[in-house]
Amino acid sequence: MAEITRRTEVVTGIAPDAIAFDELMAAQKPVILKGVARDWPLVREGVKSAAAAMDLLRRFYQGRPVTAYTGAQKIGGRFFYRDDMAGLNFTAARTDLSAFLEEVAAHLDDPAPPSFYIGSTDLGLYLPGLREAGNDLSLNHPMFVANPPLASIWIGNRTTATCHFDMSHNIAVCVAGQRRFTLFPPDQVANLYPGPLEPTPGGQVVSLVDFRDPDYDRFPSFRDAEAAGQVADMEPGDVLFYPALWWHHVEALAPFNILVNYWWNTSPAFMDTPMNTLLHGLLSLRDRPQPEKDAWKALFDYYIFGPAEQAGAHIPEAARGALGTLNDMTARRLRAQLLQKLNR
Repeated sequence: MAEITRRTEVVTGIAPDAIAFDELMAAQKPVILKGVARDWPLVREGVKSAAAAMDLLRRFYQGRPVTAYTGAQKIGGRFFYRDDMAGLNFTAARTDLSAFLEEVAAHLDDPAPPSFYIGSTDLGLYLPGLREAGNDLSLNHPMFVANPPLASIWIGNRTTATCHFDMSHNIAVCVAGQRRFTLFPPDQVANLYPGPLEPTPGGQVVSLVDFRDPDYDRFPSFRDAEAAGQVADMEPGDVLFYPALWWHHVEALAPFNILVNYWWNTSPAFMDTPMNTLLHGLLSLRDRPQPEKDAWKALFDYYIFGPAEQAGAHIPEAARGALGTLNDMTARRLRAQLLQKLNR
């Protein structure tokens, strides 16, 4: 197993309607809010038994097919690539949630079952009414008015979501079973040895390191990632916050596990995803001579990574164009210009 001894900070005594979102966002580090969701009906049912939690889920399910992922016994729950990396080591299929739960239930006592996993499934769309029945966090902070969180559910047996990052801030609620998050700050990207940009097991690039048995000869810098990492162990009702772009390796540790998470961004909706910029950078910058790359780095630091107002501060406001404050209209113009240049 990966050798990480640092534990994520745990805060106790937080009332469900008193999460200090301003403090969480200011600190920009992971923290466990112990037991904040312990009174959710779904949490209470899950503590009783896997069967009780499944029954409650069925009560809200209305038949819309879900996407379920299945892996053979030999993958040990690690949804990843095949050995030759020419494809993935699991299959995906649209299925009925009740049938999926029956399949999981049939293997609850199996010491080495197949791997069953439903990931990032919209709560309102697939389980309407579940949140309104008391299975929800009090997200009444002003920042959520302009940026409503996407609430999703994750269901499965002992599975592993290989280490990856998301472009949104995340609040994860351990609803049933146990979860272990192994977390790394964004600057550890090189030490985590990211794999191909596509295909990926779950939509995001993943680390190629097997945390169960790290190959330090092949991935020597992973030891540096371990030194910077931290582990968050979660019980039912625990809530974990971690900021956007933090790498996280997620293990579901019980025979049956449920997690609910909330993703949100604080940037205006008209802003494009930076991943598109990265892809364009591969096309336009990566393979240029190093002196040119160094010069472009200085330009990017000036126009992009420095203070937002820096590049236009000395230009009359009416003449700033894209260097002025971005809004929906200027974003549309920039997008049109970029599309025109890419399509020429």
